[in-house]
Amino acid sequence: MLELECLAYGVGHAEEGVCLLVRMGPHRILLDCGLRDLSPLITGRDDETKTSQEPLLPADLVWCSHAHADHARGLLALHQAFPQLPIYASEVTTQLLPLNWPGVELSPHASFCQALPWQTPVEFREGLSAELWPAGHLPGAAALLLTYTPPQRPQAPPVRPYTLFYTGDFFLSNSRLVDGLPLEVLRGLKPDVLIVEGTYGTARHLRRRQQENQLAERISHALADHRSVLLPTPTLGLGQELLMLLRSHHHFTGRDVDIWVDGAIADACDAYLDLLPHLPSTVQNFAQHQPLFWDERVRPRVRRVQNAEQRQTLGQTPCIVLTDQSLDLSQYSSSNNTNWIVLLTDTEGRGISRPFASESYLLSEHCDGAGTTQLIHNLRPQHVVFIHASPLYLADLTNLDELHNRYHLHTPGVGSLVELPIGETFIQPAAPEGNYEGELTEWESTVTIRLPDAIASDPRWQTFADTGLIEARWQGQELVLRGLSQWELLNQERDLNLQDLAEGRPLRDCCGTCLHYRGQNCRNPASPLYGFKVTAEGYCPVFESRFAE
Repeated sequence: MLELECLAYGVGHAEEGVCLLVRMGPHRILLDCGLRDLSPLITGRDDETKTSQEPLLPADLVWCSHAHADHARGLLALHQAFPQLPIYASEVTTQLLPLNWPGVELSPHASFCQALPWQTPVEFREGLSAELWPAGHLPGAAALLLTYTPPQRPQAPPVRPYTLFYTGDFFLSNSRLVDGLPLEVLRGLKPDVLIVEGTYGTARHLRRRQQENQLAERISHALADHRSVLLPTPTLGLGQELLMLLRSHHHFTGRDVDIWVDGAIADACDAYLDLLPHLPSTVQNFAQHQPLFWDERVRPRVRRVQNAEQRQTLGQTPCIVLTDQSLDLSQYSSSNNTNWIVLLTDTEGRGISRPFASESYLLSEHCDGAGTTQLIHNLRPQHVVFIHASPLYLADLTNLDELHNRYHLHTPGVGSLVELPIGETFIQPAAPEGNYEGELTEWESTVTIRLPDAIASDPRWQTFADTGLIEARWQGQELVLRGLSQWELLNQERDLNLQDLAEGRPLRDCCGTCLHYRGQNCRNPASPLYGFKVTAEGYCPVFESRFAE
């Protein structure tokens, strides 16, 4: 039987990055290297196929799907440790990779990463070839089709090739600066193995343009209220998408407002300008009439933040600032922080120190659950290996009847080896347990839903039941329940309280004026926040004023 397996060095949980070693017959291919620590690759390398005279490489070749840090940050160190190890990517990715190592001089003519053409099979080694397909998500992001054809033995039946399709991070929808993955071209590919990301699990999202319109409207309202907007983003991808949105959306075209771009995001914008011939035709047409990013003549004006002193002056008049998500946002604080609002993506850490009111927004860079299952059903693989999401989200995907009844599903953890036997027939796996039957009772003014206590044994229950409060909404014909977190409760009234202070009014009912607020902690046993550290501006339904009536 053909040896086909996948060893997971990193699967994209939290901040660990993605790094997978795939074995197809005698060949070992490393898919991405987003590791911060390369010691697993260096000390635990697989050298079974190497002789003592050959260098002990961790793989025969390396493939980088795109330039985001969680897929590429370890490549430079890997090259320095093994200079003879070949590394491949798309042409655009090879140009964006240096953004992962600011301050390191990398000559374009001495790049350690070799560029491969689109949709053209390239033979790496005997019997092993690869073909690149645009993956959406980020300029240069590529999905990889690996094909291995075993050697034909004399007088033996003809051998068939074996295929593995790796999506990296992918997006089916078009975004502002990159076209989506061309699903219609790949339909019916039938790879033996599909390695696919499941970033959003089974969640369903609005269409990308609707998300953009909601975000643009929120920013527009903030400016109309004479507030400035801070948008912390990663260096590469989302920041440039937001800048293009702000420059071209009808809420902002011709509007007398300044957009400031700070830190490494500005450097990534410069890198995009060198990639203009590779960007969508709509972007190239836009650039024929006005600069793509930097423009101080056409409204809204786009400018670069020059130094730390300049940050202190921003916000005196309403403006928009795109900045590194790792930057200390207090550098933008002034005497009146109520002039600012921070908009954070749903995937950003909530523990970031920030002195401003904040809200979250969604601007998808990955497929939601419907898009992920759509890709799987169109490709029709035998094995599906899910990566790049929390284990709980991946468990949601593997619990879908439409998937586990049709495919072999795998969700490897770090350090696990997944064997991928290929057969002519598919043996249906046992269905995982994931459904709970309950009882609904309707009263005059309330509706009660009773569920079995077995649901509380799931590790997700602690997060769901954190505060004891839930939010319900309709999704088509289904009612979706979501637990409200402590963070959401503490922030739902923050903006209104800060506005009261700014206008000289006393704070409304809030934790700071509650009888049970002591030492920044809630001491009311009847409160869902009991025992938690809370902010003075927070609020809960069992508030009791500390002041006599």
